[in-house]
Amino acid sequence: MVARSLKRIQKRDFQQQGITSGGCLGCRIANLLEPEVNVIYETNQFICILDIAPFNDGHILILPKHHYFELEEMEEELRREILDISVEMSRLLMKSLKPDGITICQNGGIFNDLGHYHMHVIPRYQGDGFSWSEPKEEFKTNRTLKETRELLIAAQRGQ
Repeated sequence: MVARSLKRIQKRDFQQQGITSGGCLGCRIANLLEPEVNVIYETNQFICILDIAPFNDGHILILPKHHYFELEEMEEELRREILDISVEMSRLLMKSLKPDGITICQNGGIFNDLGHYHMHVIPRYQGDGFSWSEPKEEFKTNRTLKETRELLIAAQRGQ
């Protein structure tokens, strides 16, 4: 009953805010317009749900309720909130599932397969098979680390 009421309220708020749910699956999920969304935690701006294709039990996605594609599009306050929420979700996973560790990540640009910003909070276990895979080919660059650093610092200064 409470979940249904919450869903109705959020659906109404979603519509009142003029957000269209049509093209963005992430917006529909974050605003409970998709069926069987397993909500773990929620604020006015974000929702934490269980991933439907988890790497491990307890794999959580944190999604903003408003549409953003990249983290950089969010106001500073929202960026801080999502980091705070990731800490809370990590604590929850450590307390409840007792994993060996936690991996927190997000994929931007062409690697954002949802088309809506989301952060993963993944409980990890020794031997779980989850890993950062090595590139198929060895990374090659013509730049030294010093040249890369100088390039980044120049961009930071607006040069």
